Amino acid sequence: MQSQQLTPVSDLEREILKQLWDAGGASIRQLTDEIYEDGSDAQYATIQKLLNRLERKGYVTRDRSQHKHIFKPLVTREAFLKDNLKHLADNVCDGSWTPLITTLIEKTRLSAAELQSLRELVERKSRPASKRKRKK
Repeated sequence: MQSQQLTPVSDLEREILKQLWDAGGASIRQLTDEIYEDGSDAQYATIQKLLNRLERKGYVTRDRSQHKHIFKPLVTREAFLKDNLKHLADNVCDGSWTPLITTLIEKTRLSAAELQSLRELVERKSRPASKRKRKK
């Protein structure tokens, strides 16, 4: 089953999404102050325009019930990451995840706990579907 591919975002749109994922929701002013040291009117307008774009792209929703609109993410960080990694695998690795995962693991310093977690994941994925524990 193929998932719907998300519309690409700019670096600043991605930064806005990161702020929203971390905070759960924020106003334009809050985002401007988080992203820019001393957010000017022009920077506020930039964040506002980018939030409008993210809303049109389906990444965020806006609560208009108060004077100060609050934006919240509609796409989870995990869904965003999965979509972007799939796009990378499709366009750079001919659809194979193996080179992508191998490079990530080989080029990243992983803790013993992270390595153990990866081993457990591989082990779980290696078992036949009928023997996998089902999540409740």
